[in-house]
Amino acid sequence: MFEDKVLERDDFSIDQAEGLQSAPASLRETTPHQSPAAWQPPSPSEPHEEPLRAAGKQRRNGLLHRPLVLAIGAVLLAAALGGGYVYLDYAKHFQSTDDAFVAARQTALAPKVSGYLTAVPITDNEHVAAGDVIARIDDRDYRIALEQAEAQVAAAQAGIDNIDAQLQVQQAQISANEAQVDQAQAALVFAQQQAQRYQHLAQTGFGTVQNDQQWHSQLHQQEAALRSAQATLKLSQRQIEALKAQRNSALANLAQAQAQRDQAQLNLSYTTVTAAQPGRVVNLSAAVGQFAQPGTNLTMFVPDQIWVTANFKEIQLDRMRSGQPVTLQIDAYPERAIRGHVDSVQPGSGTAFSLLPAQNATGNYVKIVQRVPVKIVMDDAPSDVALGPGMSVVPTVRVDPKPSLLERLRGWL
Repeated sequence: MFEDKVLERDDFSIDQAEGLQSAPASLRETTPHQSPAAWQPPSPSEPHEEPLRAAGKQRRNGLLHRPLVLAIGAVLLAAALGGGYVYLDYAKHFQSTDDAFVAARQTALAPKVSGYLTAVPITDNEHVAAGDVIARIDDRDYRIALEQAEAQVAAAQAGIDNIDAQLQVQQAQISANEAQVDQAQAALVFAQQQAQRYQHLAQTGFGTVQNDQQWHSQLHQQEAALRSAQATLKLSQRQIEALKAQRNSALANLAQAQAQRDQAQLNLSYTTVTAAQPGRVVNLSAAVGQFAQPGTNLTMFVPDQIWVTANFKEIQLDRMRSGQPVTLQIDAYPERAIRGHVDSVQPGSGTAFSLLPAQNATGNYVKIVQRVPVKIVMDDAPSDVALGPGMSVVPTVRVDPKPSLLERLRGWL
């Protein structure tokens, strides 16, 4: 009761003060004969009573609503802190960068032989499969060279066949010489027997000396004939070796001719420039009638096998490993979310392999956070849109496979 009365007096004094400030100056003035302490508030019948009561009521309502405002502010602050914690807990499961681009091993297609282009059946930015024709070169000169090489192969093969025939003839000659040696050997044996027989008869008186001398002479003749047949046989056998050597030389000539023919066939095949793998033709410069030199670029070729090179800061690589899932956001197609995975992390920063690497050992050193290229392979690369080297990508790598608090809350809800 006492506290209520004190509050009522305080409220009345506050309302009274506010009323005095809002009252007209004529009411606040005092006569020379009155002191300020003798002034009395106007009676309830005066017209300024209602504004004073309204001001007091408004003041009491403000004091009553202050705890509600504080409660609402506390709830909002708690919600903001909780949301910030959930966001930070979710964000630490991922690493992202905007320094990432689509990469591919693009190459320049050039002919290996020279000649005039007779056909260019493709156009700019066209997709081609492996083996599709990019350009054709006039092949008449190369066909003639191939025919000449084939003729040389045929001539070399004919020389080998001729030597094989000579070998067969020489083998027959050797057989004949061997027969002559056998014949001379048999005649020599008979001459030896006759010479011994007539020599015994001459010694015993039953034969003439003339017959003895005649068969001794015949014996020497047969020995000479045997040696001659044996020499002829050896000569025939040595001729076989000479023919075999000639055949080996002819085989070498045949191999050389075949190599020239194979080279001519390769040169003929080089007149058709084809795609070695599926991809797209970019920056086509070939035209029919153009004289193409070996090594002259006809077009640039971008294969279908592409990936993303993401240059992460080195402080982001602590928990990044091969095989981790990645979400790719391509700037050209923001409505598509492409899935991929980390293929590998380059063992070194990008500046270490640049043309002019940084020399930190000279001058004053200022530490700068380096960036390390990370190769990311697309799992579901879209085929209905054009993707090529240099296109900007924002990859997000999940470095922590454990579910975050937000994901657990979603699962519970």
